[in-house]
Amino acid sequence: MNAQPFLKMDDIHKSFGSLMVSNGVTLEVEQGEIHALLGENGAGKSVLMSILFGILRPNSGEITYKGQPLHLSSPREARRHRIGMVHQHFMLVPNLTVAENYVLGQGSPLRLIRDMGAVHARIRELSDRYGLDVRPDAVIEDLSVGEQQRVEILKVLFHGVDLLILDEPTAVLTPQETDRLLILMRELVRDGKTIIFISHKLDEVMRVSDRISVMRDCRVVHTTRVMDTDPRELARLMVGRDVLMELPRGRSKPGEVVLSVSNLNVQSELGLPALKNVDLTVRRGEIVGIAGVSGNGQTELALALAGLLPVESGRIELDGQDITGLSPAQINARSFAHVPEDRHKMGILLPLNLAENAILHCHDAAPFARRGMLQKRQIIEHTRSLIRRFRIKTPDETERIGNLSGGNQQKLVVARELARDPDFILVSQLTRGIDIGAIEFILQEMLRQRDAGRAILLISTELEELFAVCDRILVMCHAEILGEVPPDRSRLEEVGLMMAGKKPAVECAQEVATPVPAKSSC
Repeated sequence: MNAQPFLKMDDIHKSFGSLMVSNGVTLEVEQGEIHALLGENGAGKSVLMSILFGILRPNSGEITYKGQPLHLSSPREARRHRIGMVHQHFMLVPNLTVAENYVLGQGSPLRLIRDMGAVHARIRELSDRYGLDVRPDAVIEDLSVGEQQRVEILKVLFHGVDLLILDEPTAVLTPQETDRLLILMRELVRDGKTIIFISHKLDEVMRVSDRISVMRDCRVVHTTRVMDTDPRELARLMVGRDVLMELPRGRSKPGEVVLSVSNLNVQSELGLPALKNVDLTVRRGEIVGIAGVSGNGQTELALALAGLLPVESGRIELDGQDITGLSPAQINARSFAHVPEDRHKMGILLPLNLAENAILHCHDAAPFARRGMLQKRQIIEHTRSLIRRFRIKTPDETERIGNLSGGNQQKLVVARELARDPDFILVSQLTRGIDIGAIEFILQEMLRQRDAGRAILLISTELEELFAVCDRILVMCHAEILGEVPPDRSRLEEVGLMMAGKKPAVECAQEVATPVPAKSSC
């Protein structure tokens, strides 16, 4: 008889009304392994882990943990069973110290104040043991994204954990920080921990995992040992078809300058320097990438270019005309398209349907409006053409966009912006939170737009995405552009060091490399 698995989630069903989000999922995890969970957006990964961590309750099914039935009603109860989860979006209070975050909600305030010395000692002990370099007295908002990631992981270890769930843990890390995290995961397993690792990055999954389960259509369709598979097979299992693992691209043919940024200085909403003397150009027929760890000025650069953040000094030109200080509406009226960093906050209106979202920028202009009246037939035809061209999975154009997966929402945003036939395309975090199939399609579309003569500025924390499609890559750190590199993967370590603040020894802004077929970020 086979030994009972450390964790078994058996025939788990979960629905919200008529929407099935977990359709008979069965998942087995062995003790002391790193078990990767892969799947497209909407495949059911997050729902399954939310059930395991006590955030959601299943409609039916059984969970067995350490040989005993497990019934959870809250994350607090999950933690009591030594199940911990590090969420993709950090759960930290920014104006508190590391130690204060660790003791929140853990008992009497007076007792905790009295015991803070022991809390600090325990944090230092765990930090030294796992090489996490976490200071108990550091204030969260003063830490980099990578440091906050370490704080989150140590927080789970501080409270005690046997089963650790990591949800997209490398999404905002430099290559060096990612390497350290993967090493840490193996160290935790050697210490007897069990890890469920959710990721879209197949190279990381192959490097660190013992076994892999692939989810599709809200159920587990395949489980395999890592040595018995490869990225191409995993991609096919996730999407249900073969996926291009390399994006063939020809040499770019840059034309005249479309966007010119000179000596740009911008302050953040807190009044701190967010951009310092930034200079860059983007030419017709090229994709220029901006690499960097989140929080180093990329967001403010995009907002300033789109007219959403005031410019302190400097100049922005589009097609040779000064657009510095223009309002978002004035910039929107020009040959300028913007795919924003956060599609929910700035790209779409979740309560509206696809047709309404498809005309957000031009609802008052022909052919979608005439004499103040919306032209329903033209709007429907336009939206249907976008759905067909970008293969957006939806019942029809009347579906509320909030019901679509993240990848299909992003496709609608990209489709709407490109339909404007712009000279310049500003794109922030193009593939964040979307699955491998959508990544493949959208990156191919960026290359098609480049070859059609568009000028594209692509801001991303995903280096694979930048290496896959960019012709030049600028690296930002501490609100400045530290240097420029060609899309050559042999320069990956150099880019990572620049992202961490190390200036290049030799300026390489004039280097030109012949583009080679590059792996996609999937």
